Amino acid sequence: MVQQLPLNGGTRLLLTPNQSMSWRGNVRVWLALCGVSLAIAGGMAWLGAWVVLPFAGLELAALATAIYLTSLACRRREILTITDEALHLEKGIFRKQAEWHLPRPYARLRINPPLNPVAPPRLFLVHREKEVALANFLNRDDIEALVSLLEHSGLAIDTRAPAPPSIWM
Repeated sequence: MVQQLPLNGGTRLLLTPNQSMSWRGNVRVWLALCGVSLAIAGGMAWLGAWVVLPFAGLELAALATAIYLTSLACRRREILTITDEALHLEKGIFRKQAEWHLPRPYARLRINPPLNPVAPPRLFLVHREKEVALANFLNRDDIEALVSLLEHSGLAIDTRAPAPPSIWM
């Protein structure tokens, strides 16, 4: 998602992944699957196939881990602040973990078209040799909205043809 935040003398954008379900919703789905899986595994154990129980537990543990890691990845945030003098990008989960400052007059947005028709384009903030990936978690519609906002704010935009895939034999 792309949200424009208030800022005097510039533009501030909050970039977040789309989160289809809250943490509480994810836990409810996991608990429902636990009930179904344990009912089936319990029935199988009651019929004498007790060896199913450890595998049901492993399956539920793997599912819980996948749900947790996905929910954690959906908590990523990028804040892009654009002023007349500089671009300031902050990235992190729950707190700022990395930041970049690029001088505004010489920075530009590079758009790498996707290598296949399903993938969204990749965005990079570029200044001389420094290249920073921007919002690699956004879908195609959100990327179009972001590019439109950046273009409206006066940021130079550069498109690049995709590199041909390399073939290793």
